[in-house]
Amino acid sequence: MMMLVKSLLSKNVPYARPRFFCASPSVLKTGDIIRQTRVFTNEDVIEYSKVSHDLNRLHFDAEFARKAGFEDRIVHGLLVAALFPTIIAAHFPGAVYVSQSLHFKSPVFIGDEIIGEVQVTNIKEYRTRFMAKFSTKCLKNGEVLVVGGDAVTILPTLAMNKAMD
Repeated sequence: MMMLVKSLLSKNVPYARPRFFCASPSVLKTGDIIRQTRVFTNEDVIEYSKVSHDLNRLHFDAEFARKAGFEDRIVHGLLVAALFPTIIAAHFPGAVYVSQSLHFKSPVFIGDEIIGEVQVTNIKEYRTRFMAKFSTKCLKNGEVLVVGGDAVTILPTLAMNKAMD
């Protein structure tokens, strides 16, 4: 098994730029929702494992994952949750992530379409910046909650950059 993991981790995989989908206003306000859709690939799991050193067999061995009660290999939960800072940073360059709570509700499998969503629940002026609290969630196939939580960030401005495809 370890040889399989090392083999998978040694592959050089080109970086695929995530695609952003957003129908959002130009100035952030309480209640606004920003979304990004992403499908996690085998290459994403391999690359995340290289950086995190998380070699849990649930991510690499389908038979092991099935014996543990899953349908197939699962995507790292923190890789899925990384959608939240990605969404925020795409729209607010220079944003500082202060905190994130996470609740993992359901597994994500390679190939699942995941919608990451951040919704503003509170904004306060903080010196020359803004402290923003977000409700965060990821949905599998647009309906199954897989990760939920809350994030707090410091934003340099409330003017939103339009994320590019």
